[in-house]
Amino acid sequence: MPNKKSAKKRVLVAERNRIYNRFWKTRCKNAVKKFLEAVESKDVELANKRMNDAQGVLDKAVVKGVVHRNTVARRKSSMAAKIKALSA
Repeated sequence: MPNKKSAKKRVLVAERNRIYNRFWKTRCKNAVKKFLEAVESKDVELANKRMNDAQGVLDKAVVKGVVHRNTVARRKSSMAAKIKALSA
């Protein structure tokens, strides 16, 4: 256990941030999973809608500093490739 007041505060802040980050990371994963389910069902219209939703969630996570922007760019690129392959 921390002894100094500032160290005690850091423990509280770190726990708060951990919960916040976990919420956003889970939200991102769920959005991408829903998109992948739509791709598996070969429903182009639903996949496009879910892709837009997932991209919005991913972009918000970047703005909030939870996920790195290059990671999100990679995931969005992967989703776009899956949509393109599904459409073709």
